[in-house]
Amino acid sequence: MGDPSVDAYIESLTPIGVRALGVLSALEAAQRRLHPPLIAQLKERLTPARDQLAQSLAEFRDGDIPEQLAGFHATFVEGAERAHKAIDQFVRPAPAEEAIMRVLVSMKSFSRALETFYGLIRFPPLSQYFLEEPARANFARYAGEPTIDTPVGLQMSGGPDNPAGRGQFALYVPETYDAEHELPLVVALHGGSGTGREFVWSWLREARSRGFILLAPTSVGPTWALMGANEDIASLRQMIDYVSGNYRVDSQKILMTGLSDGATYTLLGGLCEDAPFTHLAPISGVMHPENETNGNLSRAKDVPVYLVHGALDWMFPVQTARFAAEQLEKAGAKLVYREIEDLSHTYPREENAPILEWFAPELTLA
Repeated sequence: MGDPSVDAYIESLTPIGVRALGVLSALEAAQRRLHPPLIAQLKERLTPARDQLAQSLAEFRDGDIPEQLAGFHATFVEGAERAHKAIDQFVRPAPAEEAIMRVLVSMKSFSRALETFYGLIRFPPLSQYFLEEPARANFARYAGEPTIDTPVGLQMSGGPDNPAGRGQFALYVPETYDAEHELPLVVALHGGSGTGREFVWSWLREARSRGFILLAPTSVGPTWALMGANEDIASLRQMIDYVSGNYRVDSQKILMTGLSDGATYTLLGGLCEDAPFTHLAPISGVMHPENETNGNLSRAKDVPVYLVHGALDWMFPVQTARFAAEQLEKAGAKLVYREIEDLSHTYPREENAPILEWFAPELTLA
C-alpha cells in the first residue's frame, strides 16, 4: 500500500510539471523563431504560459512535502522558478532598442533552468524531455546507474565556482558510456555573447539520445579569436586532449560546429594547420577574410563541410553565406549547403539530426 502523503504530492506535481515542461518547450520554440519583427508576436504567445506557471508555482511551492522527497522538491521548485524567470524576462515590456538584449538575457536564464532540471532526469517526464522524440518511449535505458567509475553525464570544467568562465568548457558524456567503444565527438561553439555552459543545451538532447560525446567550450576572450592572435585553437586542442585522454574518442569523427561567431571561427580555426577536426558545420556565420590569406582555403580540399544559413538573417545577410559556399566549392571542400527560408540569426535545432547523420551515419536514430 502506497504512502498517502507521497501519492498526494505526486498528484500535486502533475499540473506544475505539465506547465513547467510547457514553458521549456515554448521557450525553445520561440528561440527557433526569433526574428526582430516577430518579437512582439512571440511575447504575446508566451504570456499565457508565463502566467499559468506562476499560478502553479504559488500553489505548489509551499504545499505538503513528504520528508523523503524534500530534496527533489527543492530542486524542482528551483528549476520551475528559473523557467518562470526566463519566460518573464522574454515577455516583459521593453523598449524596441532593448528587445534583442532582453531576449538574450532570457535565454541565459533558460539554460540555467535546463541545467537545474537535468539534475532530475530520473523523473520520467524530465528524462523524456531531454531525449529526442524517437527515443522517448525507451527513456528508462538512458537514466540508469552508470556502470563505470569514470565521470559521465554533464560536467563543468570550472567547477561550481567558475562553470562559465573564459577558457572553460561544458562536457557531456552519455550516462550509458561503457569505455568499450570509441564514440564520435561533437565540439559546439557558442555565439558572440554566449558560453559553453549555455550552448551545450543546443546539442545535449541529441548526444544523450544517440550516444556521442559533446564538448561545448567557452572562448578565451569575450568571443572567439576572430582578430589578432588565435589563442582559442590552443585552448580547444587542450580540451580535446583532455577528453581523448579520459574517454574513448574516435579520432576519425570529430565534428566542429558553431553558431554566429562560433560558426565563423569553425572555418577559421577548423581549417587551420594540424586542426584535429574531421568535419565542419558552421551555422549562421561568415567566411572570415583571413581564410583567403592564411592557407585555410587550400586546406579545405576534400574537407566535409555542412554550411547552414537563414534567408532572414539580419546580422549576416544570406549573400555572405552564398559567397562562403562558392569559396568552399572552389577550394574543393565536400560541401553541403543548406539555406533555410524561415531562419533568422538564431539556432535551427532541426538541423542537428541531418548534420549528425551526415557526420556519422551510425548516429542515425532508428
